[in-house]
Amino acid sequence: MKKTTKKKKKEEKQNRTAMEPDRLEKQCFHAVRKHFAVLGTEAVLDLPTPLIKDLLPHLTVCQLDEVQPALNRRGLSTYSGWFEILQDLVGPSRALDFRTEEEAKHEVMLRLFTSVFYRLRNSYVLKNSIHLNTNSFLTAAAKSVHHFILIPCIHQALQALTWDQQPLLALLEKHIRSVHVNHFLSLTENKTQGALYVLHRLLDHGVTTNLVVSIDCPLALAWLLHGRGSQYVNLELKKLMCWGSQTLSPSEDAVRCSPGDESTPSDNLSDHVSPCKRAKLYSESLEEEEDKSGVSSVAVDPHVLCHTFNPCAGPSAGTCTFGQITHLEIRTCGPDSLNGLGFTLPTFFCLQSLTLHSKSIFRESDVLDFAGALKQLSDSSCSSLVHLNIGLLPHIGLMKTLLNASPRLTSLYVEFQTVMWGPQFNLDHLGTAEPDISELPLEKLTVKVTQLQTDPHFLTSVLRRCPYLTSLHIAGMRLPTGSSQSHLLSTLSESNRCLKALNLEDIKLCDCLPDILKLLRGCMLEELYFIDCRLLERCINPKKSLLELVAVLKIPSLHTLSLAQNRLARNVCVLAELFSGSSQSSLKQLDIKSNFIRPADLLEFAERLRDLQPPHRLTLDLRKNPGDRDPDIWNTALQTLQPFSLVLVEGWKSNDTMVDHISNM
Repeated sequence: MKKTTKKKKKEEKQNRTAMEPDRLEKQCFHAVRKHFAVLGTEAVLDLPTPLIKDLLPHLTVCQLDEVQPALNRRGLSTYSGWFEILQDLVGPSRALDFRTEEEAKHEVMLRLFTSVFYRLRNSYVLKNSIHLNTNSFLTAAAKSVHHFILIPCIHQALQALTWDQQPLLALLEKHIRSVHVNHFLSLTENKTQGALYVLHRLLDHGVTTNLVVSIDCPLALAWLLHGRGSQYVNLELKKLMCWGSQTLSPSEDAVRCSPGDESTPSDNLSDHVSPCKRAKLYSESLEEEEDKSGVSSVAVDPHVLCHTFNPCAGPSAGTCTFGQITHLEIRTCGPDSLNGLGFTLPTFFCLQSLTLHSKSIFRESDVLDFAGALKQLSDSSCSSLVHLNIGLLPHIGLMKTLLNASPRLTSLYVEFQTVMWGPQFNLDHLGTAEPDISELPLEKLTVKVTQLQTDPHFLTSVLRRCPYLTSLHIAGMRLPTGSSQSHLLSTLSESNRCLKALNLEDIKLCDCLPDILKLLRGCMLEELYFIDCRLLERCINPKKSLLELVAVLKIPSLHTLSLAQNRLARNVCVLAELFSGSSQSSLKQLDIKSNFIRPADLLEFAERLRDLQPPHRLTLDLRKNPGDRDPDIWNTALQTLQPFSLVLVEGWKSNDTMVDHISNM
């Protein structure tokens, strides 16, 4: 008993001794973090490279941002530091798929800037408030983010940009390329004037050309688009803008309403009142006027707003001209918004990309009216539109209508949703009765279908017209009972030999192996996705079928492969043969999530992969596989994979039967 106690104490002492260097190192890292301002960047850069790499995950956001340029010049990446912060932000159970230093940094800065700027509750911000609730952080983040999320209902934060935070707004002007309006934007409430002014500064004075709108408000959409590309003027908005300008003082009333007019600053503005105070006094006077009359008196003309919220110090915000929106995305597009866009579209010559999505299915008549407006735009030689993304459409026949309306598109994304093919859809008037063989310049095509059955003719007839297609994504195309997707695959083999990226999702391909092999032998694919394609379903010998597929997947150009949701299970070991023989695969990303891969099968796969040694570091997606069936073996497999792969994993609960069901679907 005494010998056992002595042995136990000896082991504890050895463990403590082994832990001492690690504890000391962490204390040193925390000291550097705490006294970074005194030590300076140079002191950190003088450290040995291995020590710098170990230090990075312990630095604050601002410290990482400060040392990054110098480290990059030395060929060192700060990725590990940004990744550590992201892991802390989202939690350990979520996999992170940010492959570059800049991607990880931008995600960190965007999340934290939005939380700190709007004072949103966030456990990471609360824990690091001493480093984040500062102007220095907001300044550093504003230089790094390219996307600004505008939340009009948190008007105090936006109002601050019109007063004491004007330097921050000027900085955002220089860097924000995309703005997302994700909450209702009122044109009749005084408190949203700050939001309107910020939008004006970013869209018209700044470099922002991308606009994302998550609200369904036709009038707000009309204000956002007014003068920023289209010549159309919404009459209701024009009345509101002109009426709002009549509430100004005589000197401010010189500002006119139409998009082409320029504001003329008055020489008789209050001489002894600072611009910021003037803006605040103006806002308060309007509130008083509204209280007395019961009627809202809101100036919404961008020129008037700019004149009202003049910067407190330094030069003026500049001559008011309208910016140009080149990329527009409306995530909640109702019938009225679609109708309003129909008036705007014919002269929207600077628009390059348009995305329209609705929570409900668009009416066919509305889509046909939209296609008419699209054709008017396309008929003009001034049109710049090359990308269209629209859904939900009532039936797949409308795809041809849109392509005929805008035949110069190089990228099309369409999503259809119907319960079943019904007689109510008269396709003859859409021009689908007679085959169209005119060539289309389409390079990217995505077709997502949610319906019981789909006539493949509408898709294959389009594919035959697209010889330059480089990227194709088809999801959910279900055929009548007894039909096969071999016709689709043979069309791709014959007509689309330029394909670089192919994504087939939720499509039954278990009876199409010969056609798949023929297609893969004839293309130089760089990305291939077979997601939920039931590849091994009903196979007499699944292992043999998978080996045949693996043999043709050793395409030198292929760097990304996804076989997610294909019930690979124990057959996953066959995939290691991608890296066997003289013609090894050049894969850099392999996605095998949701395949019910058990720990023992993963360990066998990992050991075989270790023996073969892939030529490139592999990003391996193992999410939604039952690792908790045997955590020790699963962790051993992950450790085996670590030296030559970046493994993406998430928590799995086997007692959640729905998770098991999804992984086996």
